[in-house]
Amino acid sequence: MAMMRLRREDPRVVGTFRLHRRLGAGGMGVVYLGSDKRGQRVALKVIRPDLAEDQEFRSRFAREVSAARRIRGGCTARLVAADLDADRPWFATQYVPGPSLHDKVNEAGPLSPAQVASIGAALSEGLLAVHDAGVVHRDLKPSNILLSPKGPRIIDFGIAWATGASTLTHVGTAVGSPGFLAPEQVRGAAVTPATDIFALGATLAYTCTADSPFGQGSSEVMLYRVVHEEAQLAGVPDALAPLLASCLAKDPADRPSTLSLSLRLKEIAAREAHGPSGGPLENGSGAGAGWERGERRPSDRPTGQRAEEYARQRTERRTAGTSSPRPHPSRPPAPRDSVSRPAGPASTAGKNPRKTGGRTGRRAPAARPTGRNGSRTPVRTTSGGRRPGPDRRLLRQRVIVFVVVTLLVALGIAAAQGCQGPARGLGVERPAPVAPSSGGVDGPYGVGEQNP
Repeated sequence: MAMMRLRREDPRVVGTFRLHRRLGAGGMGVVYLGSDKRGQRVALKVIRPDLAEDQEFRSRFAREVSAARRIRGGCTARLVAADLDADRPWFATQYVPGPSLHDKVNEAGPLSPAQVASIGAALSEGLLAVHDAGVVHRDLKPSNILLSPKGPRIIDFGIAWATGASTLTHVGTAVGSPGFLAPEQVRGAAVTPATDIFALGATLAYTCTADSPFGQGSSEVMLYRVVHEEAQLAGVPDALAPLLASCLAKDPADRPSTLSLSLRLKEIAAREAHGPSGGPLENGSGAGAGWERGERRPSDRPTGQRAEEYARQRTERRTAGTSSPRPHPSRPPAPRDSVSRPAGPASTAGKNPRKTGGRTGRRAPAARPTGRNGSRTPVRTTSGGRRPGPDRRLLRQRVIVFVVVTLLVALGIAAAQGCQGPARGLGVERPAPVAPSSGGVDGPYGVGEQNP
């Protein structure tokens, strides 16, 4: 909800509430954001001076406030305080954070059928509490519905006769919101709970299409359409169109009751939230990220014929690509051949497929016994032979390394022997050493050199 700064003419304190911002202005007066000494925030409406001088208005205002005090319900803005004897009467209701339904649709566009049905079911419960208290809202419209984090809330209930008149004014024109007023309000007839049902139907149609079911135009044109023409529901989803058409019936007796409307909207919301085929929507409005991704709730498991079909499909997917089911990890696999195997981990150890007794069996891997140094010991077969365990790859690597190192050492030794072998092997005699002359005569290898 948009907030504006206080103007110079606005009061700063009303009753025990300190005012902080302007929330808006309407036909009855100005609405402020205020708070009490404990910090509780309220929406405080101060009545216009001209209405405050009207004694008939004061009397009716007092009756409406008295009835509003009796309303108990989570879908309404609770009345906190009121002063009917002040120079300018005022009342304070619980402050509801969040945008109005009108602003939500205006910014984000029409809502999905599941969202519309869910909001409509919550609003129907709120109207049921209002009607049980003997109050008729008389001005239910998208701008009087706030979308709080805890769900939709109805505001301006029971005291909206000056902004959503249930009768004609003394000049012969209806005051309110054309397109959301019921025909009996335009005619000046008595209002009943069915009046709010008509307004709720028009509000939900607006939520589906972002437009009034009676189009646009001047107040006179809109009021004429409300009384004489049928509502246009071309853009309303098929799941909601029949129910909203019954809400917008011209005769109040043809409209559903508040309780019936609430139950039917809950059914539609539950059905639309899981999609036409019974599965959850991928982008639905469920209360959790898992359901938005299309996961199935534990309580939404199929039953009856659908359960049998679901089980058969799971069995086909599980057995696809293999001729035998995989053994359960918590119990040993059953023997596949006729040879009896001794009990113990060695007899149930996992092996590669090996023909035994004329059949090929597949074994699940099991733990191998280990030696002192942690190496695995070979496993004894039923025929008495020995075969390596599952670490044959490591054994092969060690053998290869040993062979390579042995060959390299052998080649090194052979190369060293080859360097000395030609002189002895070919019979070539080395020249005898010559003693150097004492006179410094050049030897065969130069001056002063000795025979090596």
